[in-house]
Amino acid sequence: MNEVEIQTVFESVGQPDQQHIQLWIDTALDDYGRDAEIVVRIVDEQESTELNEQYRHKQGPTNILSFPVDVPEGIDLNLLGDLVICAPVLENEALEQNKCLADHWAHIVVHGVLHLLGYDHIDDKEAELMENKEIAILKKLKINNPYTEVNDK
Repeated sequence: MNEVEIQTVFESVGQPDQQHIQLWIDTALDDYGRDAEIVVRIVDEQESTELNEQYRHKQGPTNILSFPVDVPEGIDLNLLGDLVICAPVLENEALEQNKCLADHWAHIVVHGVLHLLGYDHIDDKEAELMENKEIAILKKLKINNPYTEVNDK
């Protein structure tokens, strides 16, 4: 079983509980082939901004930051890495994009897990591959394609 540790340093209405986050991560890791450990940290805009500037050299907060762990060869460790999610940014995006907040949370968690697995969206080909993977995982969760369909609130 995948181990998920949640660190909630910012709380707001509509945040998912441990069970939902666990389900989304487990579904994203269906094809991974072994158990994994992931830390999910839910933060405010200030912490997100600081981390985004420090590690990505980009201004302002972002919805999610992924920090994969590079485990040295010969070390048997199932830690995939950390996900830092900015709840206020997610809430604003869901509102602006007319998306169900829970579905947007699921999408962003899945997106972050795929980053931990090495997926990226730097170029168009990689982005398409990653988006298709996200869409397939979200479909298993009965969540509409976040890239083309407007979800009812």
